[in-house]
Amino acid sequence: MTGTTILVTGGAGYIGSHVARQLAEAGEEVVILDNLSTGFRSSVLHGSFVEGDTADRELVTKLMADFNVDSVIHFAAHTIVPESVVNPLKYYRNNTLASMNLIECAVNQDVKHFIFSSTAAVYGIPEGSSASEDSPTCPINPYGTSKLMTEWALKDVSSAHLLNHVALRYFNVAGADLKGRIGQSTKNATLLTKVACEAAVGKRDHVSIFGTDYDTPDGTGLRDYIHVEDLASAHIKALEYLRAGNQSIALNCGYGHGYSVREVIKAVEKANGKPIRIIEEARRAGDPPALIAVADKIKLTLGWTPQYDDLDIIAKTALVWERHLLNMKVET
Repeated sequence: MTGTTILVTGGAGYIGSHVARQLAEAGEEVVILDNLSTGFRSSVLHGSFVEGDTADRELVTKLMADFNVDSVIHFAAHTIVPESVVNPLKYYRNNTLASMNLIECAVNQDVKHFIFSSTAAVYGIPEGSSASEDSPTCPINPYGTSKLMTEWALKDVSSAHLLNHVALRYFNVAGADLKGRIGQSTKNATLLTKVACEAAVGKRDHVSIFGTDYDTPDGTGLRDYIHVEDLASAHIKALEYLRAGNQSIALNCGYGHGYSVREVIKAVEKANGKPIRIIEEARRAGDPPALIAVADKIKLTLGWTPQYDDLDIIAKTALVWERHLLNMKVET
């Protein structure tokens, strides 16, 4: 225990709830701020919960003062890429401007540590099949740009103030808490593992494969899928890194290898014990054949060792959670 509190924004959401749970299990004091636009109150298992928005300067300032916040872990964001193309202002308003407010409040309240939920979308379509932290950042949609702009702001603020940060660039997050307590409850999900699990339990009629003629082993796209529990533990390691007085840094968060669309679907079918209806469709514009994290730096820098680098575990835990949602009749 440090005598201080960690503010987790978006802590009622998919990834934020797993991180908040791990923090509490490690003995940390946690306060969660979430407007519940995409999060769920039932996902908050520990800590204090406040319903509100990161754009609310008065509320954020009061929370930081009342709870003696010395660290912020910032998840609150809109994350649907196609929506960001149709409604870019929504993404710049929330992902960028609201983040600026949060960062400014943190500086004004002498917060020392800031961990930012970033994305591999900052790379756009990198040359080759993998992206390292040194790869050019060339986002191709407003979602990626809105996140990159916040990374830029954090970099400049950390140079001017005593607020050090870690920006974790996520690749494809999947799976759920191994005890089945929390998982991804996102409405109108677009991530493959979630979609395949919804098809497996009958919430969807089928799962689409967009592109079967890529230059990959089975013709479908390759992506780096990381279990949410491993991603959450990376945030714990990032906090330890900052508390040790280390410098600000951006790090890829993935396993460093990929699975194809067909492999993911087959893993869900294996966990479900029966096939899923598949519809093969044309490629989507902007989808690279493969996108894999170069993940050496995060392991070396943070001493992070993934525990659940196994597609079957990812599929099984995701499916268990999807069945739980079906039984509980949670909104989808």
